[in-house]
Amino acid sequence: MTVVPPAPLTRRGIPLERDLRVLALGSFANRFGAGAVMTTSALYFTRQVGFSPAEVGLALAVAAVVGIVVQIPAGHLGDSHGPRRVLTILMVGAALTSALPVLARAPWQLALLLGLQALFERSAGAVQQGVIAQLATGGRGVLFKAYLRAVTNTAIGLGSVFGGAALVVDETWAYVAVFVLNAVFTGFAAWNSRRLPDLPAFERVEGEPRLAVLRDWPYAVVVAITGLFALHFFVMELGLALFVSERTAAPPVMVAVLLLLNTTCVALFQVRLSRRADSVEAGARALVRGAIWIAAGFAIVSLADRGEAAFAVVVLVIGSLVHVVGEMIGSGGQWGLQMGLAPHERQGQYQGFAGLGFSTVAVFAPPVVTLLCVDMGETGWLVLAGIMLAIAAVSVPVSRWALASRERYGVLTHSG
Repeated sequence: MTVVPPAPLTRRGIPLERDLRVLALGSFANRFGAGAVMTTSALYFTRQVGFSPAEVGLALAVAAVVGIVVQIPAGHLGDSHGPRRVLTILMVGAALTSALPVLARAPWQLALLLGLQALFERSAGAVQQGVIAQLATGGRGVLFKAYLRAVTNTAIGLGSVFGGAALVVDETWAYVAVFVLNAVFTGFAAWNSRRLPDLPAFERVEGEPRLAVLRDWPYAVVVAITGLFALHFFVMELGLALFVSERTAAPPVMVAVLLLLNTTCVALFQVRLSRRADSVEAGARALVRGAIWIAAGFAIVSLADRGEAAFAVVVLVIGSLVHVVGEMIGSGGQWGLQMGLAPHERQGQYQGFAGLGFSTVAVFAPPVVTLLCVDMGETGWLVLAGIMLAIAAVSVPVSRWALASRERYGVLTHSG
């Protein structure tokens, strides 16, 4: 039997299908503004407004909790009322609230406004994941998510340039302009979402639970594993920066160099390294390979505090390169598992639930990562490597168990 190769997703870096081009453009605009804000917001609230780092951290934690609470209901709302319509409404809300945090003059106001912004942003994110799963069909969901990740990394990097300009100016008006820029680009993304097809709402069968994903225990276990796997993002974004500055002889500028190295690799190679992870079993194998690469990267980075600056720089670069290979391979595995086990008609609530893994890790990761990477040093990095190896050990058997249980949990339209 002749195997027909899948149709190409892009030509010269642009999706061939109109709907996927629309999704990519909206994601680029949304993350461009977010990249500018990510670069400047912490310094604006501490240096310009006068909040303490602890107050800003608490406000961000409140927003993270809001993000956890809203994702499943938002995904279900998209499934039951038409994901495109709901996405547009939520994106408009995100645009209207994205600049409001600049008005905060008390910590409780900052927590309230960031929480309101998170309500719309994280809800829109959950609904968009369902839209992607419905539009990128025929086994292309993983490949398109890989493409989107490359696009959004590029957008964040370019947006951070504008945020960096505000840091150079270091005036209140410059910081406020960054928040306004984010609102404008988010507004464009909201308008752009209206160009997507009006996807049909899912009609629930009488007697069927409204939030069926909450009863799907095998899927919950898979989400827990992929969420724990996502710990490595916080290790490299927070733990590595603190480790470089506190425990190694490497110059602090290496933090920016390593971040640029990571984003560049993802932009160039994410799609290529996510191929053939478009089913549950293939996704599980990719997660295993990714976790092993990441564990090796952590073990290499752990050696950076043993020598002088030149040694530390070389070790950090090698370890970060090994890590980003695992990051790209493992991300494809995550998407293959999360989409492959979910029913096509309820992708919104299932992908909203899948996002809980990352959101939950975002709440406890900062103190855990700080303890392991900074306080414990080399030993802590090896503990993190062990966690990744444990994930590698259980991914395949758990995914096979979850795949075998689909019919038992009423999931008949999965792409596993």
